[in-house]
Amino acid sequence: MSKFIIFCLAVIFLSSCASKKKVIYLQDIDDSQLENISKIKPKPKVQINDILKVDIKTLDPESVIPFTKTITQNNVGNQQLPILKLQGYIVDESGDINMPEIGKVQVAGLDLDQAEEKIKTKLSPFLKNPYVSVRILNYKFTVQGQVNRPGTYEIAEPNFTLLQALGMAGDLTIRGRRDNIVIVRTLDDKRITKRIDLTKSDWMNSDFYFIRQNDWIYVEPNNPQVKTAGFISNVGTLLSVVSILFSAVVILAR
Repeated sequence: MSKFIIFCLAVIFLSSCASKKKVIYLQDIDDSQLENISKIKPKPKVQINDILKVDIKTLDPESVIPFTKTITQNNVGNQQLPILKLQGYIVDESGDINMPEIGKVQVAGLDLDQAEEKIKTKLSPFLKNPYVSVRILNYKFTVQGQVNRPGTYEIAEPNFTLLQALGMAGDLTIRGRRDNIVIVRTLDDKRITKRIDLTKSDWMNSDFYFIRQNDWIYVEPNNPQVKTAGFISNVGTLLSVVSILFSAVVILAR
């Protein structure tokens, strides 16, 4: 009987040790040579249905007013969109934004630096040395699978990392595989699939350290979860099963 108890405890201990190695992130981070962050920082490209915030500045602030989008009281009363989005320009199906005075500007397919330069060129006949800043207001990504809060999220910050995205989704559940995160990305009308092992740090030197517009992130369930479909999905359940087996052995031994 004592041998059976020791055996059960050993199984539980070994299983917990094995699972710990599969749960901890970036286990080799101390030994890794990470690239300078500027080398892998993405340059997002403008896409159809993006909402762009365009800031224009000159030495004469009043001269900028006719070229700036204004928000009316009726717009502010609209509860469906944040104020920031109301200040933005939607990229239409033709890839254009429609700005006051200068009209349509083709921006789809350009990175933000290129979009800024193009708008600046259109403004130059009217403004002296204009400064133009463009950013995407509805930067979206989707997280599904074994996370605590799956869904589609919008941010106004393009330099957003994969770990931040998973954190926004409530982090992985204990049933999620850390070693096989799937990312589907669309670049230049092509879909790219990448698998990331969060228990290692090599991916932090890749283009997938930062997420990009419309990334789809999927966290697979671990093998025990798939095989048992929830029957023995955690250590607590395993302990319950062992307890039942132990009780059965005691009863039969009487």
